[in-house]
Amino acid sequence: MTHPRVLITRAPHQVSELAESLRAAGIEPILIPAIETVEPTSFAPLDAALSGIDTFHWLLFTSANAVEAFNRRLGVLKGVGRPSVHSFHAGTTGLKVAAIGPATARAVEVAGLQVDLTPTQAVAESLAAALLPHARQPDGTPTRFLLVRAEQARDHLPDTLCAAGAEVTIAPAYRTVIPESSIPTIRELFVRPENYPEAITFTSSSTAHNLVALLEAAGLVLPPDILRASIGPITSQTLVQLGFPPHVEAKEPSVPSLVAAIVGHFKSARR
Repeated sequence: MTHPRVLITRAPHQVSELAESLRAAGIEPILIPAIETVEPTSFAPLDAALSGIDTFHWLLFTSANAVEAFNRRLGVLKGVGRPSVHSFHAGTTGLKVAAIGPATARAVEVAGLQVDLTPTQAVAESLAAALLPHARQPDGTPTRFLLVRAEQARDHLPDTLCAAGAEVTIAPAYRTVIPESSIPTIRELFVRPENYPEAITFTSSSTAHNLVALLEAAGLVLPPDILRASIGPITSQTLVQLGFPPHVEAKEPSVPSLVAAIVGHFKSARR
């Protein structure tokens, strides 16, 4: 009996957990990234924020990519002798740190920072709700949040906090692009039905948009009958907007939950 084949569209540095979990479940992963992280158009907003890091009350991260990009830029600025960032330590400046979910929290801890708040669900809506009680300081003045994120991202979190009286500085630390090197491999995979994978994983809105764009660049469209597995409600919403609603959605936005949803589907299909 052949193993089901599942396309993983995550960036190369983020595929290991998902690929290994699928293999452990008897599923063959196909690794073709639909997303690549690169430097933002400008580091000026992030550099300015880091130069005044001691003026913020909270540091917010909405992805592990944001943490890693922030840490890289921090290292660059320390290397050129920026005094305000050279001594940066969240625990000693009174700066609190919030991470959108467990994976982001792990990245924060790897970077040597302490996580003060993680919401119950790894979505912007849940993080915004958890931070609302902190929108103002005890004396009524606005809390100053530094939001480190992708260049292109939803504005629900900053809009919600600003509406509650907070001040939010958005500092793009990276942007996502379509890896041109994936076009020929995508074409090879989707040009003939006999090559199609049994399922495709979508772990962010960017992977959904970019896979459709990759297929268009290859002169193809997304086959409608291949199982589409979404990591959570925001990604599912994007798939619906693209005209490709998911067949399965993870119960919570995490890799283990996504794998469980895929495995559960294949088990049901065999009955």
